[in-house]
Amino acid sequence: MRLAIFGGTGKTGQHLVAQALDAGHEVVALARTPSKFTLQNDKLTVVQGGVLDRNAVEQVIQGADAVLSVLGPSSNKSEFTISKGMDNILAAMKAHDVQRLVISAGAGVRDPQDKPGLIDRVASVALNIISKNVVADMKQVVEKVRASDRDWTIVRVPMLTDQPAQGTLKVGYVGDITPRISREDMAAFMLKQVELSEHLHKAPAISN
Repeated sequence: MRLAIFGGTGKTGQHLVAQALDAGHEVVALARTPSKFTLQNDKLTVVQGGVLDRNAVEQVIQGADAVLSVLGPSSNKSEFTISKGMDNILAAMKAHDVQRLVISAGAGVRDPQDKPGLIDRVASVALNIISKNVVADMKQVVEKVRASDRDWTIVRVPMLTDQPAQGTLKVGYVGDITPRISREDMAAFMLKQVELSEHLHKAPAISN
């Protein structure tokens, strides 16, 4: 498959790109700084630009079989770059008739099926105080994806770690999961969703 990946230079994105290439997929990734991609592969194409650059986003998505995004705000400023960028991603997907979309978001972005316990609720209040604009940006991203006519899956995650993959996951909703997940395991789960329909139009929460 030909996969369009956004956020591929980040810590989780690098795992996602590497795993996609290892699985034999062709990857087209967007990067403001292409030199951040240290791996070399004939099946990897890097398009220079940011997610607010409509032309660059179109270049990445044109001809893709699916789109994956592990984009997240890099600061707590009220810039809402990721939600604005999602507008460009969704518009390009529609223009080029790309249907499958898999994105990530923090578990603090709630789903109607969540069953948050006391610790979850306290953590959510703290997150909304400390990282108010980060949460608001990602809530807008999720709302836009849910309202779209694409075949979407939203993968929600707790605290990310750099530990090696454990290979086993808890998959459910907030209230079912543990507080952490390795980036490698998160990337593997997202990649699998491209070819699965189990979580179509759903927003599962996952953890180790």
